[in-house]
Amino acid sequence: MPASLFITTLIARPGTLDPALVTSLRHAWGGGEAVWLAPGTAAEFRMPEVPGNRGEVWQDLQTQGVDLVVQPGAGRRKRMLLADMDSTMIEQECIDELAEVAGVGPHVRDITARAMNGELDFEGALLERVALLKGLPDRVIREVLDTRITYTPGGAELVATMRAQGAYTALVSGGFTAFTGPVAAHLGFDEHRANTLLAADGSLSGDVARPVLGRAAKVQALKEITARLGLSEAEVIAVGDGANDLGMLGRAGTGVALHAKPSVAAQCDIRIHHGDLTALLYVQGYRREEFAPRP
Repeated sequence: MPASLFITTLIARPGTLDPALVTSLRHAWGGGEAVWLAPGTAAEFRMPEVPGNRGEVWQDLQTQGVDLVVQPGAGRRKRMLLADMDSTMIEQECIDELAEVAGVGPHVRDITARAMNGELDFEGALLERVALLKGLPDRVIREVLDTRITYTPGGAELVATMRAQGAYTALVSGGFTAFTGPVAAHLGFDEHRANTLLAADGSLSGDVARPVLGRAAKVQALKEITARLGLSEAEVIAVGDGANDLGMLGRAGTGVALHAKPSVAAQCDIRIHHGDLTALLYVQGYRREEFAPRP
């Protein structure tokens, strides 16, 4: 495939992608024949150049519940997945769920939302929220995992398919190892990194081990893991939703803002608002029949 060739991918909720829309855009942009990666869900076509009205078309398609990705065709399939956890691989923010049990839910949720939107310093916001959990029995972590945490659709297929194709998968979070450990094991990640909640005598102490892992730590994970595996950063696909993910999203070969905060999405070229985590497979050109079975 010539390096100058570009690929347009259209992704929607299952069964809602109209073939007529795909055909119309393909004709308008002078694209090649449409290839359906999943009937009614994802399709792509090749183009010789990036259309000048891509941004305008993206906005229009958003109103129709369709995500649009335009990218170079060469090197789309990646050899490493680097993923955020909270509100990305799972549908909640773990610290918010702990805070609900501790009786400080609304206050902590407000701080979390502002931090993820880039309005607050991540480290300071994390320490402030963790301090509010002081005295909470550490057994609550297991209860939250069992009763309050749900997995984002498509995550298991994403990890399983990339691993089946020989890719390495890493879960990196500004959250806590008490959650990334079980989540990584459930989804089949090769490794995980996060902050460590401190506890004593069966209760949370209201602090985390230093150094605090935030935006810089996610970039460091990208650098360290690729160096260890002999990969280039261009061979990585990264996914996240918050301001502390922007560093790794910007450095990875493909950075995907998934259902991201507005200020975060505005800084990313690839934005998925309607599809689930399988969108990362369609962006790489995988067909639905190529997906590996869930573990």
